[in-house]
Amino acid sequence: MAAAREEFLERGYEKASMRSIADRCGMTAAGIYRHCKDKEDLFCQLVSPAEDKLMDWGRAHMHRYEEPVKKNRKMVWQDSFIDMMREVVYPNMEDYHLLIARSKGSKYENYLHDMTEMAQDKFLVYLNELRKSGINAPKITQQQLHLLLTAYLTALFEPVVHNYPYEEANEALSTLEKFFLPGWKEMMGIGHKGCREAVDSL
Repeated sequence: MAAAREEFLERGYEKASMRSIADRCGMTAAGIYRHCKDKEDLFCQLVSPAEDKLMDWGRAHMHRYEEPVKKNRKMVWQDSFIDMMREVVYPNMEDYHLLIARSKGSKYENYLHDMTEMAQDKFLVYLNELRKSGINAPKITQQQLHLLLTAYLTALFEPVVHNYPYEEANEALSTLEKFFLPGWKEMMGIGHKGCREAVDSL
């Protein structure tokens, strides 16, 4: 697995070869196929733990925001994708560089786009639930939200694409936090006077 990781990081999924991976670890190609079906299966074994961590964080993130709405509790800011990058992604930069930047030709090559689409669908449903609960969250079209989320996630993962050192990535994250978070709070009806009044009345 260490040899496969090195091969995919250096050459990317598309140009990596099973024969080269076998040479790196002193095995035959046939020996590697005892551990995986093919190159894509081997790549999936490497990146799926990183993907699972993102999905676990995302489910917990949605739960933290959905619960107050379901129980008619006061809406407060809890966390954002900024926290996901800080807690999960940037401390494991190489894992996510492999998933995001070295996956062309695999089923993961559009991972960031797919992640944006999934976040978009869930956020639209959530905004609708906020309005039903009495919070005057601004209306936004699917196309407009897609633009915002694409800009947001692309910016957050740009240090991953370029494999920034940890400290440099965190410095960039502080700038992105100052720029993006006020807008997302406004979108969710947090921080706007009229929305605060609606939330406080729940």
